[in-house]
Amino acid sequence: MHIELRHLRYFIAVAEELHFGRAAQRLNISQPPLSQQIQMLEKQINARLLARSNRRVELTAAGEQFLLDSRQILASVNRAAEKAARLHAGTHGELRIGFTSSSPFIIQVSDALSSFRYRYPDVHLQMQELNTRQQLEPLSDGRLDLGVMRNTELSDSLTWRLLMREPLCALFHRDHPRARAGKISVRELANEPFVFFDPHVGTALYSETLALMQRYQVSLSITQEVGEAMTIMGLVAAGLGVSILPASFRRVSPPEVVWTALNEADALSEVWLVWSRQREPAAALLHMIAMLTGDQ
Repeated sequence: MHIELRHLRYFIAVAEELHFGRAAQRLNISQPPLSQQIQMLEKQINARLLARSNRRVELTAAGEQFLLDSRQILASVNRAAEKAARLHAGTHGELRIGFTSSSPFIIQVSDALSSFRYRYPDVHLQMQELNTRQQLEPLSDGRLDLGVMRNTELSDSLTWRLLMREPLCALFHRDHPRARAGKISVRELANEPFVFFDPHVGTALYSETLALMQRYQVSLSITQEVGEAMTIMGLVAAGLGVSILPASFRRVSPPEVVWTALNEADALSEVWLVWSRQREPAAALLHMIAMLTGDQ
C-alpha cells in the first residue's frame, strides 16, 4: 500500500465538495486526473469511498470514516511540521541547564533567565543545581545542554565561553576587628580560623581560592569544612571563622556577615558557560547563550 499525503488532500476536497468539478477547481488541477487519483486510492485501500451517479456524489460509510481519519492524519502532519519548524527556530522544546549554587544570585544570569522565559515561553527550562564537578559528565553525555559553572579543567568533548569575572570577597562577623576595614589583603587571613568547602564536594571555588592563596604564599588554617556556601555564611554569621566567597552571594548573606573587598587585583572568580563540542547546538541553546552574554 502506497498512499501519499496528496491522495488524502484530494479525497478530502472531493468529500467536502461532493463534486469532482468543484474539488478540481479548489485543488487547481483538472478533473480527469483527480478522478483517476481517487480511483487509485480506493484500489489501494480496497474500499469504496464515494458513491457516484450522474447527478451526485456521496460518501459511503467507509468514506465517512476515511474522511475523519484523513483529516486527523493531515492535522497531525501539520502539527509535526510546525513543531519541527519551532524547534529549528529555537522557539519550542526543552533546555536542560546545570548551574552552581551562586548562579541565580548573579544578576547577569537571573536577568537572562527572566528575559528568555518572556521571549521564548514555549521552551521549557529544566534547571538542575549541581556543583562544577557534577556538571561535567551530564554535559558530556547529553543529559545537560548547558552548564553555568566556575572555571575548571574540561575534557575535549566540552567547549566553553567566559561569562564573567566577579570579585572574591572576605567574609567576617560584624564584630570582627577587620570587619571595619574597607579593604584587606589575603595575607591578613593567614592566621584566622577559616570556614570553607570540603575538598571532596567538588566545587571549583575550593581550587580557585587555594590557588589565590598559593600565589601570595598564604597558608590557611581551615577549621570548618562544609558542603554549601550558605552553610559557610551561616558559620561566619555565628562567629566560627572567616571565609572567602564570590560577591554574588552577598545578595543572600545574613546581616551578621560583613563583606570586605580584597586588595589583590587577581582575586577573581570566573563564571563559564559550558556545552558539548560533539553535538550541534540547538537553536534554543544558542538563544540562551546569546542572552547570557548580552549578544541578544
